[in-house]
Amino acid sequence: MSGIDRRSLMAASGALLAANSAKAGTAKAGYSFPNDFLWGAATSGHQVEGNNVNSDMWLLEHLKVSPFKEPSRDADDHYHLFEQDIAMLAKLGLNSFRFSLEWARIEPARGEFSAAEMNHYVQVSQACLKHGVKPVLTYNHYAVPVWFAANGGFEKPEAVDLFARFCEYTTKAIGPYVAVAATFNEPQLGVLLRWMLPGFVIAGMEQAMTDAAKLTATPLFSSIQFGNLERMQPILIAAHHKAYEVIKSGPGDFPVGVTIALHDDQAVGDNSRRDEKRAQCYGPWLEAARSCDFIGVQNYSRARIDAKGTVHPDPGAELNQNGEEFWPEALEASIRYAWEQTGKPVYVTENGVSIADDSRRVEFINRAVAGVANCLRDGLPVRSYIHWSLLDNFNWVSGYAKQIGLVAVDRTTQQRTLKPSAVRLGQIAKANRI
Repeated sequence: MSGIDRRSLMAASGALLAANSAKAGTAKAGYSFPNDFLWGAATSGHQVEGNNVNSDMWLLEHLKVSPFKEPSRDADDHYHLFEQDIAMLAKLGLNSFRFSLEWARIEPARGEFSAAEMNHYVQVSQACLKHGVKPVLTYNHYAVPVWFAANGGFEKPEAVDLFARFCEYTTKAIGPYVAVAATFNEPQLGVLLRWMLPGFVIAGMEQAMTDAAKLTATPLFSSIQFGNLERMQPILIAAHHKAYEVIKSGPGDFPVGVTIALHDDQAVGDNSRRDEKRAQCYGPWLEAARSCDFIGVQNYSRARIDAKGTVHPDPGAELNQNGEEFWPEALEASIRYAWEQTGKPVYVTENGVSIADDSRRVEFINRAVAGVANCLRDGLPVRSYIHWSLLDNFNWVSGYAKQIGLVAVDRTTQQRTLKPSAVRLGQIAKANRI
């Protein structure tokens, strides 16, 4: 059983009215957004589709000692319920939907492309257009085919041409329907994680690569999230540049960029390592973004950096489920930083909060969107606010333990239930104003 009914919508609307948190955060009152501004919600294939059995992530989920809390299994069954989910998004008042292509479905074996699986993603795009929603496409959202990871992934120079071939094949089919596209989702996340996670966690991720190599009888198994960062980064950047050229060759005529994970990094005390962190985590990809059409900003919180590194939140600070501060104002600072560094239009391709109390998500949206309005008021070219995520989903190492969606999913029945935060974002989108 699946679906969403009028009762769910009414319940979410009633809860929103009762929440007493519909203030516009720190924004000056009464800002109207540009007529072509994109309001949306995002997903990624592996996290919502289910049964992505030919991907590296699926293999890693099923290792005897896995870095993941649990397997993704059916996920949200979005693979079969995509039209329902897109219709739900459109009914809320959102006008864009970000989704990704699953390379492992489309090219399950090297050089063997599935026209049927490619047509699935064409149908997703067509469903968007049918409901008045602009498709925002991500060519890679972490997951890759097992054969590609077992070939060394993006640690091998050959990956540049293999990814470009995938982008060429898929663009020929889906290009005419796309409104905006990104080559990679947060390709520098692994670098950022070094500043966020304790060493034993990083060591566990590296051990997973060793175990996967043994399982696949290959000398080097490499996933984007867990592979050797020093070897991967220059190859990923080269792959981005080549993919950009291939995608821009058409068919289709749409802006192409790359999305990066950004903290609002704040210096604390003398000799802060903030600038060192920025150079390591963002510098190479901000430079890469200068030669494409836009920079995608993906932000969830701030990070305070002193002379030793990341400073833990103060005692008593409100935290999200990942242990980061509840800090919606971080989005505005991140947009300004990305714009200053690249001079490119900014698409907010992810922003949200992992939290059980949805009234806090409503507050987060109000204040984050207020920050976007502040940027636009100051003349910054911000093109979108795309919330992560449309659905509660498989959240990588934490599995299904956390709530980050606008919509709750009963994974036994696949029933969708709107949260008040979904209604609130829809209200803002319909009014195009805060």
